[in-house]
Amino acid sequence: MKQHIGALALLVADYDEAIAWYTRALRFEVIEDTDMGGGKRWVLLAPPGSRETRLLLAQAKGAEQVAQIGHQAGGRVFLFLHTDDFRRDWHRMRAAGVNFREEPREEAYGTVAVFEDLYGNAWDLLQLKDPPRA
Repeated sequence: MKQHIGALALLVADYDEAIAWYTRALRFEVIEDTDMGGGKRWVLLAPPGSRETRLLLAQAKGAEQVAQIGHQAGGRVFLFLHTDDFRRDWHRMRAAGVNFREEPREEAYGTVAVFEDLYGNAWDLLQLKDPPRA
């Protein structure tokens, strides 16, 4: 049996604002953007070269959801963006205005730095020393 996580939902304030940031700052690709009616859209994004897991942008509705934008993991790192060239991506992302909370650091598992998306969610930019096998 083979399984994988197809998508992770991320609360956003506005679809177009989020699409613009993720495609500019992180160079994510828009995989799908389908109008579902009633102001809802099915928006899937993915990092360059990604084949399985997608980011599903979910525009927040109502006070409870709006209050969770940027806080989906209670302040902890929420998502982990793996790269095959940490320095290349770190320099490019900084030049694009991405806010890194720290300088890059070497850990037993690889090179990592925490950054924030446009809403303040914490992400790791991570290059593993020994990439996982498929």
